[in-house]
Amino acid sequence: MLSVVATETSTLTFLSIPGVAYLGTLTFLQLTLGYLAGRILVSIILLPAYFRGELSTAYALLESRFGTGARRFTSGVFMVTRLLADSVRLFATAIPLALVTGWPYPLSIAVIGVLTLIYTYFGGIKAVVWVDALQMGLYLLGALAAGLALQALVPGGWEAILSRAAEAGKLEVLDFQLTLAVPYTFWAALLGGAFLTMASHGTDQLIVQRLFTCRDLRASQKALVGSAITVMAQFLVFLLVGLGLWVFYQGRSFERSDEIFALFIVNQLPPGITGLLIAGVFAAAMSSLSSSINSLASASAYDFWAPLRGVEKDEARILRAGKGFTLLWAGLLVAGAVVFIPLSRETSAVEMALGIASVVYGGLLGAFALAVLVERATQRGAIAGMALGIATVTVIWITIPDRVAWPWFALIGTAVTFLVGAALRGVGRVEG
Repeated sequence: MLSVVATETSTLTFLSIPGVAYLGTLTFLQLTLGYLAGRILVSIILLPAYFRGELSTAYALLESRFGTGARRFTSGVFMVTRLLADSVRLFATAIPLALVTGWPYPLSIAVIGVLTLIYTYFGGIKAVVWVDALQMGLYLLGALAAGLALQALVPGGWEAILSRAAEAGKLEVLDFQLTLAVPYTFWAALLGGAFLTMASHGTDQLIVQRLFTCRDLRASQKALVGSAITVMAQFLVFLLVGLGLWVFYQGRSFERSDEIFALFIVNQLPPGITGLLIAGVFAAAMSSLSSSINSLASASAYDFWAPLRGVEKDEARILRAGKGFTLLWAGLLVAGAVVFIPLSRETSAVEMALGIASVVYGGLLGAFALAVLVERATQRGAIAGMALGIATVTVIWITIPDRVAWPWFALIGTAVTFLVGAALRGVGRVEG
């Protein structure tokens, strides 16, 4: 459970979510309602399907249901999405390191990538899970230390912070507007958040590989649902830190919202606490980055390399190949983070990463829904549905992002994929 929470947290939670509250209100917290609903559904519908067979990756379920083509297509989509989204996360991690050391962003990104690669390469998933749990404790301790610092630095402490935030309307949590354009409404959070988390925690190898490490289905379900409750508390802590920063800085403007908390850490806190918080930033980043590298290497080895080489049963050779893919994906993530640098002034890193993931998550979730719920669904229908679902959301994101907010992307993509795949059931059954 702790590893799941640490993996989905990353530096984006630590640095970007305080920035979201700084610029807005607490309505981001509504997303956790959808997160909880989505994880409950995954634990009821998808996890039993996983634990009925010996599956090496999440996408092996689609192979057993549709065929090799479906497995490779979905695994490939996962790889591209994870590469793009986690490159953004890696860039966000480089912000405080660059501020502290004065290094340029590319060098800061490379240093973090290499340090994370070392223990991921030698330790595998066991090292990743245990280090995740320790890193979660470290970054939460850092967030609580920031809260105590704000109590001392703001005249009147948290009582004054909450009072001023209430006067400015920044304590609003629920927004019942009936619109697709606003990202943080109750309906977008409940429906969009549920579909997003069903995809991220039910079809993404990054999370599913952790659930595979549990001793049985029941333990996996407890870890998954428990992680949603933990995330609720965690998001609240980081959002409150953002309100404290808004009062401390008196609402002044910053070039990047992701830099607000980082600048506070570097410039306003005493050396010991600064070190603790920077360690928390790196802990959050490395827990997610190591998980991404490991899951990408695992999917590459099991879903592509082993079947193509005809060595699906040779675990020793797959392990050696996985180590090679670990090096490859670490390099690609570092390169992707460098590419994101000029784009970082346009939008919050957390919203960019969630938007990227949401574009394709609906297609993945729709394919898994077809596999579990539609008996006559075929490989051709599943792949066609995924392609059209992802294309539909991509067009919406490019052409009318101001009219349809990103939390709706996963729901739209799932609906298109499922409807197309169900309509084509029975077509291509021989191939499937």
